[in-house]
Amino acid sequence: MARTRGWGNWIYLLPAALFFFMYMAYPILRSMWMSFTNYQYLSTEPAQFVGLQNFANALNDPLFHLGLLRAATFTAIFLPGVIFIPLFVAILVDRVGNQRLATVYRLILLIPAVIPAAMIFVLWRWLYDFEIGPINTILRDYLHLFNSFNAPQWVGVSPLALPAVAFVEIWWGLGYHTMFFLAGLASIPRELFEAARVDGASEWQMFWHVTLPRLQPIMLILVILRFGSAMAVIDDFIIMGGFNRALPTYTWTVYMWHMAFQLGTWPQGYASAVGWLGAGAMLIVVAIMMYVFRNRD
Repeated sequence: MARTRGWGNWIYLLPAALFFFMYMAYPILRSMWMSFTNYQYLSTEPAQFVGLQNFANALNDPLFHLGLLRAATFTAIFLPGVIFIPLFVAILVDRVGNQRLATVYRLILLIPAVIPAAMIFVLWRWLYDFEIGPINTILRDYLHLFNSFNAPQWVGVSPLALPAVAFVEIWWGLGYHTMFFLAGLASIPRELFEAARVDGASEWQMFWHVTLPRLQPIMLILVILRFGSAMAVIDDFIIMGGFNRALPTYTWTVYMWHMAFQLGTWPQGYASAVGWLGAGAMLIVVAIMMYVFRNRD
């Protein structure tokens, strides 16, 4: 009877298990299988096993290398802003003594986080428009800092493209990331700050020696999570730049999507190999970061 009751409890896990295998495990396994074949979605020929040929071709593909470099550049721009700006905002909000006002600040910060991603980037694509975008209109017609010929090209073939997209990502996730730091600040005993003040510590010394060490686990989690999402950004770049290979926003993820669903007979076998190589490179960097920033206590 006890064994039957124990097996009966596993029934409640079946919906979650089915969801995992249908929407997580099966696509991953199928993608792995395709990466070892010459599978082309629109081709009538059956897929042939090619072993590691797709991976060898991808490793020698200059467009894949350039795409990884562009993604790494975007990540290097994005990560400092997604850590230090929310940390600064969290400290400011944490210092607000009026709880109702602090709650209002939290709600305002979370407004961008509840807006759908596609809407966010369509909106900012319009704001960044060279001719009719409000940003250039203000800079050109009201502040008179530029004219119609030398106004900033925020998106397109421009060195400002990746910083512009990174700014949108930082703005969009500001409230979400601030909540991480606010939770960390709430867990620090106030007695530590009071003792530091009694010892004559300045605000900077309290931040450096009390606050920052206790927020390091949260910072590590955010760095790892945001590193993965920044290296794998795709929808933002497609909306901002499309499939033009000359644009800085044509990263390895856009290249993978372009091949799998746009080019020729959709060579999804090769696109899968590109995806697995990119994911493998990301996992190696994450493993290195976890080792470097591991807890040594």
